[in-house]
Amino acid sequence: MKITDHIANANGKTLFSFELLPPIKGQSMDGIYKAIDPLMEFKPPFIDVTSSREDLFYKETADGSIQKATYRKRPGTVAVCAAIQHKYKVDTVPHLICGGFTKEETEYALIDLQFLGIDNVLVLRGDARKTDSGFIPTPGGHCYATELLEQVTNMNNGVYLHEYQDTSYKTDFCIGVAAYPEKHFEAPNLKTDFKYLRQKVDGGANFIVTQMFFDNSKFKAFVNQCRENGINVPIIPGLKPITTAKQLINLPKIFHIDIPEDLCDAIHDCKNDKEVKEVGIEWMINQCKELVDFGVPVLHFYTMGNPEPTKRIAQAIF
Repeated sequence: MKITDHIANANGKTLFSFELLPPIKGQSMDGIYKAIDPLMEFKPPFIDVTSSREDLFYKETADGSIQKATYRKRPGTVAVCAAIQHKYKVDTVPHLICGGFTKEETEYALIDLQFLGIDNVLVLRGDARKTDSGFIPTPGGHCYATELLEQVTNMNNGVYLHEYQDTSYKTDFCIGVAAYPEKHFEAPNLKTDFKYLRQKVDGGANFIVTQMFFDNSKFKAFVNQCRENGINVPIIPGLKPITTAKQLINLPKIFHIDIPEDLCDAIHDCKNDKEVKEVGIEWMINQCKELVDFGVPVLHFYTMGNPEPTKRIAQAIF
């Protein structure tokens, strides 16, 4: 079922969903199942599965020369989605990214997803490789999420990369895109950010999932500005509780977000990370209650494979 149908069928009730990382290459699905099992009591209608691009590394060869090589730490997004749908009978939302994939590879992935009965995708540009100072597109791939979005909508209209393909066969994906309540770090200003988000919606995006945030006033202002800019698709807030003191530094650095002063002060008063986790969970419970009152369609949690904090929050909300 499509995400938009899940939201419509909820009749205004806030739903619960979460996001997972595929296993590290060489590991089994057991870790994924252990991350899902504790959260199934909250009846998530869908589960997101991330995708990651390749990274570069350098290795010494037998003759002493240095050779550049690539690797992907967490492959298998399509397979993980299929396994989750089969085992739990819930919809999955695979992430499609520009970096690390050619247009041909993207088309093959979309065809596989259609074969597997997966109805939803989240299209993203993706991050830069760790060794690159900025995002470098893959040769033969897409530079921007809007281009990737266009490829998915083209397939929904029966338009494929090659003319010899049967254009009477159309996919029917419900397409999600990302948004940033505090502005994408590469956008010069919020006005430009809204311009590009509007392009995504006009280009066929059916729902929006936001970057994590800790200040609901910023999310509410973002939603109101979306509506003022003619962006009327469902907007799903992305959420993650702070559980360690280091995250006060790492989260703003990696995700370019602000941490409210009250939350920072409360964490600075903690003696250890056990206390930090309690503060972070309590903050997130209050944040979620306010978001439910605001009328968000879904509370979407970035679990990072650790279900325990999310479970405690969900127990207080649902």
